[in-house]
Amino acid sequence: MKYIDLIRQRRSVRTFDGRKISEEDLNRIKEFSKTVSNPYGLDIEWCFLDSSKEKLNVPVIGGCDTYITGKMKNSEHANEAFGYSFEQIVLYAWSLGVGTTWIAGTMDRKAFERAIDLKDDEIMPCISPLGYAAEKMTFRETMMRKGLKADVRKDSKGLFFDEEFGVPLYLEDAVNEALEAVRLAPSAVNKQPWRIIRQNNTFHFYKKPEVRNEGIIDVQKIDIGIALCHFQLVLKENGIDSKIVIEDPQISSPEKLEYIASCVI
Repeated sequence: MKYIDLIRQRRSVRTFDGRKISEEDLNRIKEFSKTVSNPYGLDIEWCFLDSSKEKLNVPVIGGCDTYITGKMKNSEHANEAFGYSFEQIVLYAWSLGVGTTWIAGTMDRKAFERAIDLKDDEIMPCISPLGYAAEKMTFRETMMRKGLKADVRKDSKGLFFDEEFGVPLYLEDAVNEALEAVRLAPSAVNKQPWRIIRQNNTFHFYKKPEVRNEGIIDVQKIDIGIALCHFQLVLKENGIDSKIVIEDPQISSPEKLEYIASCVI
């Protein structure tokens, strides 16, 4: 299945059917996790946990006891790198029929960090369950999705700009599909913090801060990492080479935006 189709079809799963993930699917995900990379060149150690054995508590998840997370050195761009790499695993899991959801806050973080033996100089940005979606969501999950407007995304004219902020970007080529993949990306409490401005063949990614971060985990930088991942995966799928660079163009903005990275095609 094409990446753009996986991105369009995938949803966050919080209600699982109680079946343990099959050894075949779990091993496939483990093997795939060894192949993922990120444009920052940062190493991530992927960890697979059994919540019942490790006594891990994730109150928003039901019917699943297998989790994946990752730990890495706390360094510049670590959050973006984690988002970029982890999203590749999330999309691969969905291609196998395995449900996931990004979780950064609603968990017993200390317990998870102990379970993976997190060192003082390391971070564990997010976790996700790995299992099979139940036929029907619980009332709690239904109301949560409704409250977050989980199936709604901002219009592209407020996200993507041409040469300067305030001028909507309209494209009719393969790059537009990559932008649509960004628009559909998951984000913390569905805030969709990415803003992109095109200058010739370069697409500058910015973050609009809308979620309060605690400590060293910046969930919206993780979101931008996911957006960068979607953009590059779909560009590549459409035969377009690209590279990520860190070169702030110093473009004035009417909003309080933070420059993150640029994608050159």
